[in-house]
Amino acid sequence: MPEGSAFAARQAEADGGTDSQSPSPTFVLFGPGGAGKGTIAARMVEEDSRLWLSRSWTTRARRPGEPEDAYVFVDRPEFEARIEAGGFFEWAEFIGNLYGTPIADAGPERDVLLEIDLQGARQVRALRPNAVLVLLLPPSLEVQEARLRARGDDEEHIARRLAEGEEEERSGRALADHVVINHTIEQATADVASILAEHRAGGE
Repeated sequence: MPEGSAFAARQAEADGGTDSQSPSPTFVLFGPGGAGKGTIAARMVEEDSRLWLSRSWTTRARRPGEPEDAYVFVDRPEFEARIEAGGFFEWAEFIGNLYGTPIADAGPERDVLLEIDLQGARQVRALRPNAVLVLLLPPSLEVQEARLRARGDDEEHIARRLAEGEEEERSGRALADHVVINHTIEQATADVASILAEHRAGGE
């Protein structure tokens, strides 16, 4: 189950913040690599027609077996040109590769769902104070490592992710409105869906 919420304590202040032009909050699913963010985000969009998932850009190569639409795969010059044009909601560099969430219009009847890392979540919080930040965590480092290996990450990437995991969790918990532990995809998807329903009900 979700581990709690810090959203209500900020809401009055956030309503007058920089996101006042947005009638509904942006929902952010963030966490360390191997937490299952991509799988759960995809499930949420399949099951909720009101959600619009912003597909991130990256300069890294596509992993073996990875779907072509997992990211918008581009080279560094194209990515950097979009940065210069102000075309990203947030972007970051990790192990020599660039990752970014493009600015896009989801339409008036859709809620935006972002699937990003801790650094990106910090940028979203600064730009949109009333965004709903959900931290997704694996149940253990052993499970996180197994998931990273299963998706085809190389050894350097796995070691870096695991080394940063403890700090990512500590900082993520301080930033998040809700925390969900991903024991199973079904349980975690249901937990995230209940959080979205809660905030939608509060804004209607």
